[in-house]
Amino acid sequence: MKLFIPCLLLALVSNAFGGLEWTHKSPRPEISPKYEETADELILRAPDKEGIHGWFETRIPVEGGTTVRFSIERLANEIAYPRRSCAVRIEWLGEKGQAVQSPHPVNPEHFGKTHGSAKPDYPRDRGTNSEGWVSVRDDFKVPDEAKTAVVQLHLRWAPGGELRWRNFSFEKIDKSEKRMVTLAAVHTNLPGKGRSVAENREMFVPLIEQAASKKADLIVLPELLTCKGVTHDYVSVAESVPGPTTDYFGELAKKHDCYIVVGLPERVDHLVYNVAALVGPDGKLVGKYRKVTLPREEIQRGIAPGNGYPVFETRFGKVGMMICYDVFFPEVARELAMNGAEVIALPIWGGNPRLAAARCAENGVYLVSSTYTDHSYQWMKSAIWNREGDRLVEGTEWGTVVTATVDLNQQTYWYGLGDFQSRIAREAPVRKAEATGANP
Repeated sequence: MKLFIPCLLLALVSNAFGGLEWTHKSPRPEISPKYEETADELILRAPDKEGIHGWFETRIPVEGGTTVRFSIERLANEIAYPRRSCAVRIEWLGEKGQAVQSPHPVNPEHFGKTHGSAKPDYPRDRGTNSEGWVSVRDDFKVPDEAKTAVVQLHLRWAPGGELRWRNFSFEKIDKSEKRMVTLAAVHTNLPGKGRSVAENREMFVPLIEQAASKKADLIVLPELLTCKGVTHDYVSVAESVPGPTTDYFGELAKKHDCYIVVGLPERVDHLVYNVAALVGPDGKLVGKYRKVTLPREEIQRGIAPGNGYPVFETRFGKVGMMICYDVFFPEVARELAMNGAEVIALPIWGGNPRLAAARCAENGVYLVSSTYTDHSYQWMKSAIWNREGDRLVEGTEWGTVVTATVDLNQQTYWYGLGDFQSRIAREAPVRKAEATGANP
């Protein structure tokens, strides 16, 4: 019985792009793109029809147990969904071309084993320059038994599209770079009534100081903090953003050299939004998110929904925000994640903690939630959640702050899937709202 190999070898490329020989491959000749090579670029062009799929491939000797850094740049032209259509895939093979054991342990409680076979890796998009070239880069630990890395540069499912690759490198490094960030969630109830907006703001000062004493980089405060105990009429205390409240917390962020997420109602002419605002260590507004999914109570009060999913660059990574009821709908977190969010801040009055866990696991993001819900209830928690939906830490007493320090560069591996977070953008359903061209 012959072994069926689905990849078709089309041609051998003799140019020295990256100092290597590259082959042309496609699952079937009838869906192959056109290939072009220069000294500086590898180019794939798809005819104007559906289902085209092909790639350049090279094989690189590797040393098991070492760490390597992959880096390349890509430019997508007339490609609707670059994250999915422009994929890099790296496979790890043994001396005889066989599968090798993954160097990454998985939870033995799930499968009765600590390692599985090494799965292909998909380097992530890291940023776009002014000319539209996207940097694709990641560090990988080479499996102990691996002797070869098979690198593939794909163009798939992009009728009439053109994809260019340049500045390829694949090099051994001493160790992966860490990107440590300390996340903080405030757990407070703001009890009582009859306070002013100014008094509410002042109540967060000792909590922010507490978080700062723990070296927090990002501090998440609760939803609509200028309203609780002040008024049920959010409209009456709505303000501009930037405005008095973001200026107040901006000064605290500057004093403590950190980022703070603040929940408040925003007024723009006749419109009022439920907003999460991110202020930075320079004391200024970094950006804001307007709650997209509104519960019946806010609809009845005349609150308007937002319509965007902005993600903001900070000195430690990319931050997205969503608010309370948003956690009940998978689309919000998915849009933020596909826009590049690595951490999602969630100011929330109350909600289902299972859904917060799901949003993390679905999208491979960290989540920081700050809620008014009593911890003794089986309901929402003030907590920090990892990419698998586990609570790393949670607030159990009013007037406290919980923190967790995580490495945003550390991949999360699942048995049978590999690094699922890196696969999401390459394999998730397309989003009609996704812009043509380079991604954030």
